[in-house]
Amino acid sequence: MPPQPAAARFEGTSTYVATDDLKLAVNAALTLQRPLLIKGEPGTGKTMLAEEVARALDMPLLAWHIKSTTKAQQGLYEYDAVSRLRDSQLGDDRVHDIANYIVRGVLWQAFESERPTVLLIDEIDKADIEFPNDLLRELDRMEFYVYETRQTVKARHRPLVVITSNNEKELPDAFLRRCFFHYIRFPTKETMQAIVDVHFPGLRRELLANAMAVFFAMREVPGLKKKPSTSELLDWLKLLVAEQIPAEALRAKDDKLFVPPLAGALLKNEQDMHLFERLVFMARNNR
Repeated sequence: MPPQPAAARFEGTSTYVATDDLKLAVNAALTLQRPLLIKGEPGTGKTMLAEEVARALDMPLLAWHIKSTTKAQQGLYEYDAVSRLRDSQLGDDRVHDIANYIVRGVLWQAFESERPTVLLIDEIDKADIEFPNDLLRELDRMEFYVYETRQTVKARHRPLVVITSNNEKELPDAFLRRCFFHYIRFPTKETMQAIVDVHFPGLRRELLANAMAVFFAMREVPGLKKKPSTSELLDWLKLLVAEQIPAEALRAKDDKLFVPPLAGALLKNEQDMHLFERLVFMARNNR
């Protein structure tokens, strides 16, 4: 592979609040030319990170969103045998060149790009346990062999590979050794304030203060199956503004736990909603 140009540095963007340790992780992956493995609670901006890094560094973004049925081979290429059979039945001359039926995957697209790219492999833990290991050689050597056409595809530029995981299953040690790892911790109140300010710069201070107090109190409730995340907070604030909910409606007069307006934006399943309502009821009866 040809020598890589000096890598640019990621310093965050005007629409994405990146902590110092997150910026350091991105730049370490750029320097080491290793995949960046990002873990963290759902809704903490893992996928958005790849989008913002691509925008900040002026690099094309290629995204591969993983499902439970996704196979590693699909990221390289797929042979479309069904189309070739159909064309042979129709007497199409294209059938004589098997290359016409090779569908290029996102890794192939990243490898042949004339510019360095950001390659997002999103939610890798959704796939089969062998999926990460099946990509080891390609991500290491930045090349792969196409058996049908007997060609080796080599990367023109090493992409910045950003891999996200929600920790639904453990990843193999051999795969982890090849990555630079970073865990996105849940934002502190100060960082969350900065995130909200980016999305709602004109939000009334009293409404924001009360909403933040409710949000962080709700995250402290024991036993929740899914704690509300950053994305849920932003959705909730958008609804509060749209529905013109007054700041006073987000503050209990007796400072006890209460069900806030539009709580369905924060709690996403009936188990958590019932638990929360039960705790509120118990708090009211213990006055």
